[in-house]
Amino acid sequence: MRPRVRSLCAAALTALVALLLFAPAASAHTELESSSPKAGTRLAHTPATVRLTFSEPVDLPDVRITSDGRQLAVSRPEGGDHQGNAVDVAVPEAAGQTRLSLVWQVRDMEDGHPTSGTLSFPLATKAKDAPGTGTTVAPTPSAGVRTAWAAVRWAGYLALALYVGGLAFLALLWPQGAHDRRTRRILTLAWAGGLAASVVAPGLQGAYGAMGGLGDAFRVATYRDLLGTEVGIVAACRVLMWVLAAVVIAALLQGGERAARSPGWRVGTLAVALGLTRTTGMAGHNSEGTHPGWGEVADLVHLLGVSLWLGGLTLLLLGVLPRRVPEELSAAVSGYSTLAFVSVTAIAVAGTVLAWQIVGSVGALFHTGYGRLLLLKLAVLAAVLLIAQGSRSWVRTRLDIAVLLRGDRATVRPFVYSVTAETGLVLVVLAATSLLVTSAPGR
Repeated sequence: MRPRVRSLCAAALTALVALLLFAPAASAHTELESSSPKAGTRLAHTPATVRLTFSEPVDLPDVRITSDGRQLAVSRPEGGDHQGNAVDVAVPEAAGQTRLSLVWQVRDMEDGHPTSGTLSFPLATKAKDAPGTGTTVAPTPSAGVRTAWAAVRWAGYLALALYVGGLAFLALLWPQGAHDRRTRRILTLAWAGGLAASVVAPGLQGAYGAMGGLGDAFRVATYRDLLGTEVGIVAACRVLMWVLAAVVIAALLQGGERAARSPGWRVGTLAVALGLTRTTGMAGHNSEGTHPGWGEVADLVHLLGVSLWLGGLTLLLLGVLPRRVPEELSAAVSGYSTLAFVSVTAIAVAGTVLAWQIVGSVGALFHTGYGRLLLLKLAVLAAVLLIAQGSRSWVRTRLDIAVLLRGDRATVRPFVYSVTAETGLVLVVLAATSLLVTSAPGR
């Protein structure tokens, strides 16, 4: 059994490295559909304004247009028939130039992903090119910022799963675990990690959206600019939910098993868990597609399922199994087997809805970077399910023997190996999820 577990752990580590090194670069959500005048049109003189029409509604603070290094003013066109997709750019007189170049940058309203490009218009003038009027290269997002953002997102997902799933495990299956030192430490670290990730992630997201560097992620101006957008409001709500989560964890640490069995504490924990899960999901792609409502519900179910699964696995591995108390093994292990089955079923159904909602077609699974990364995630998830089936088989055939032998180490060891491998592969699934969130689906 041990060589098999080592090989599975090696496969999990290899998959994690592959995800981090070879993940597809983020592609844009909000694209420039057209301009008036049309790009490439030869103009008799510099136009007073140029109208840009995007594929999705945009906020004016999210649109940045520059020409020869100068930022130009943008405004809404007169009339309400553009539905927020269009902006007018005030263009200064390009005296003595033979070409007008406009570099545009826009940040997606839903999740802050940036995109950029260049518009070029030849000018009908016989004057020689002025300095700086050659080809203008549009800025691109920083790969380093994206990598850091994905890593912080992974840490945030892990903290969410350990916090929400761990508290649910205590409330439903193992209330006496509230006094266990390792369990209390895990939950406290999960809360601290979740709060830290929720504070750092907006800065990285803002720097990525503005196509800045890592240093820009920790500037007050980056947070201030992001907080003026829908993405920033969601990020602020997520920080607030983690602050409220401190009340829940403090009550558990003080009250122990009595708090874990209290209906009031359980209701408060459920409210905070739903708030954390929802605000985390709002930073993803679930609101895209033809039926965004279904995507939002599926995303909530998906995150809750993963949290119950991974959080329960962790407490089972690091809390219940090392104690080898027969009564706890009988109740927690068999109860978690049922909970995990329900969670995995919910993950599979919700994941199917999300995949179709976001990717949109079977062909996009194979012909886009986002789709291929999703397939890799599904492949790792399939491996996890195979290992989980082995754990369920052990519960059906060996749990009673383990209880009778009072948690004999040799009897429980195969189950520990299986749970360890399952936990490692679920961490890889979370890594794939964080990369999917920081990438944009191509359709």
